[in-house]
Amino acid sequence: QWLAMAANRVIVAAPRELEHLVRYYHARRNQVSVIPCGVNLDLFRPAERAAARERLGLAPGADIVLYVGRFAPVKGLDRLIVSIRRLRERFPKLKLLIIGGDGTQAPNTRSLMGLVDRLEMNTAVQFEGRIEQSDLPLYYNAADLLVVPSHYESFGLVVLEALACGVPVAATPIGMVESIVQEGVNGIVAGSPESDALAAAIARVLDQSHAGGWIPRRIRTSAEAYGWPRVAAAVTDIYA
Repeated sequence: QWLAMAANRVIVAAPRELEHLVRYYHARRNQVSVIPCGVNLDLFRPAERAAARERLGLAPGADIVLYVGRFAPVKGLDRLIVSIRRLRERFPKLKLLIIGGDGTQAPNTRSLMGLVDRLEMNTAVQFEGRIEQSDLPLYYNAADLLVVPSHYESFGLVVLEALACGVPVAATPIGMVESIVQEGVNGIVAGSPESDALAAAIARVLDQSHAGGWIPRRIRTSAEAYGWPRVAAAVTDIYA
């Protein structure tokens, strides 16, 4: 609170964080600037899905859902797993790839693996562990969609990474999602954070994918305003 009140300028990644600082920490609104996170548009770019799946050993005809992030409870990964379970009857080739975590012995990882066991989802859920950033575009391009099931995000950087690769997103209404994700253009925002709403959003993305309704070039365009040079210039202007 002292920092929020005393700083000459506070930079936040999303308007929602500005409102939180003003409401809960008494920051002065006119001294808080919103500058979004950025994405490396040279690294994260569209590539052929079939080739990406072949390199990763994934079935060409599978419906691949991707999660990238930490395994903290706030990330909502447990409800994503439950959502995938609900969708398996409708999408029998559905597979969830999970990237992140602190190794198989970490408590959060063991808890999630236990949930997968109890739901008898071992053939549908694949834990990939941590992946180098340089390898992430391969996974994005192999996926039908990225899912962000979080209870809270300050921004949601993985959304930009997926969109820059031309991959649609299904997400809960957190961080900058509602500002970046355009309904039916580059993804779907779930009506609520609950698993049934998340499952419905995933199903809508997959249905549109099966109908050939997603245009990777158009999806990527929605991320181009967030390239790092533009973001860095905005930060530089604040210091100047």
